[in-house]
Amino acid sequence: MVKSMIQVKMGDITEMEVDAIVNPANDDLILGGGVSGEIRRKGGQVVQDECNTIGSIPLGEAAVTGPGALKCKHIIHAASMPLGGWSTEKSLRDATKNSLRRAEEKGVKTIAFPAIGTGVGGFSMERCADTMLLVLVDYLKDGKSGLEQVSFVLADHRGLRVFEEAVKAIIKEEAPLPSEAAAAAKEGPPAPPEPVAAPAPPAPVAAPAPPAPVAPQAPLPPQTPSV
Repeated sequence: MVKSMIQVKMGDITEMEVDAIVNPANDDLILGGGVSGEIRRKGGQVVQDECNTIGSIPLGEAAVTGPGALKCKHIIHAASMPLGGWSTEKSLRDATKNSLRRAEEKGVKTIAFPAIGTGVGGFSMERCADTMLLVLVDYLKDGKSGLEQVSFVLADHRGLRVFEEAVKAIIKEEAPLPSEAAAAAKEGPPAPPEPVAAPAPPAPVAAPAPPAPVAPQAPLPPQTPSV
């Protein structure tokens, strides 16, 4: 299920032991400051040299290099901004989607994203979280992706909180697993409820007995008039 594939954590993305990490790059693939600068510093000049070989890429595209001295297997460079410019919602959306595509092409199972564009790109953390997660959920929902886990690695508590809230807001409910649905279909419709017996009619009530006849009183004897 999509929600179980998403992980939000605080840490240093350059230390992640995953198949691929995503670099919030510019379209000239110059590794300058922020996360890009850390990738260049820890990964070594070889990473920048590979970027130079690739050259500029279209805004919103993504390119792959080796990891240099980093622990991951690949670095995916997501160009969400022009060199010296700003990230936009469209460029962030496209860069996120193309990073996922490059990951699939390399057979990546585990990938880690930073909050792309929120550093020198000038994009807000809240809009970044909403945009990236909507792209990710839409990409994964058909179940055809080979990805097994997608991590969002944030540098501070604020970013962590924003992404956690965005996950809760976007992924509210999930459909049952296909296996569960198939099992339910095999079982067929539920059995109808057993019929309830009709209540027995009440017993007839006997009519009350008529009152006993009253015997007539005997006539009084005639009285003799007095003299």
